[in-house]
Amino acid sequence: MARPDITIHSLLEGARRATGTVAIIDVFRAFTTAAVAFANGAARIIMVGAVNEALRLRDAGIGQICMGEVGGRPPDEFDFGNSPFEISAVDFSGKTIIQRTSAGTQGIVAAASRADRLYAASLVTADATVRAMLAGEPDAISVVAMGGEGLKRTEEDEICAIHLCNRLEGRPGDREAVRRLILAGGEVARFHDPARPHLHAEDVEIALDISRYDFAIRVRIEDGRPVGRMEQPC
Repeated sequence: MARPDITIHSLLEGARRATGTVAIIDVFRAFTTAAVAFANGAARIIMVGAVNEALRLRDAGIGQICMGEVGGRPPDEFDFGNSPFEISAVDFSGKTIIQRTSAGTQGIVAAASRADRLYAASLVTADATVRAMLAGEPDAISVVAMGGEGLKRTEEDEICAIHLCNRLEGRPGDREAVRRLILAGGEVARFHDPARPHLHAEDVEIALDISRYDFAIRVRIEDGRPVGRMEQPC
């Protein structure tokens, strides 16, 4: 099989122009949280751009749980915020979650109409996402680092994008180097700020547990909406 053409993009603008098989990356914290929810039994995650849309879908019985954030904090009406640590012991067996975040789900919504295959990616699903993407034998792969609110580049998403590209191109990558670079960057300090109780140091530890899970999060359009489900790659 010929190697696919792999390109790295950034932010919401990059998500809008991504084509081929697309990975939308949000390490801190949307798609780390989504992966934990799937590991804890969630059946599917509907990814939306607006709080009101999430609440409407829950009120209509299309999903049972609203999860996510605005400006990093959970909306008052949501069941859970955007913390993988906070949901780490929650049983989501068979539940449909509706997720709204400021970067990750915005990128999914922006990329959904152009992507041939679409994945919600983070470090915790890195190797499985790579295997799932390559299994489709794509001609082109776009890797999109969403950054802060889709507007500002952040180390963890950009480094995750490089790590995914290394793995996609057959190189082993260096998990410890990835961890060290992110921990040395400027995004981690906020998780230790007592003025931000919605952020937890444990979120970082979970998010940097590279390839913690042996599944990818494949996103398809169902009833006009992007819906993520677990995908076990070969």
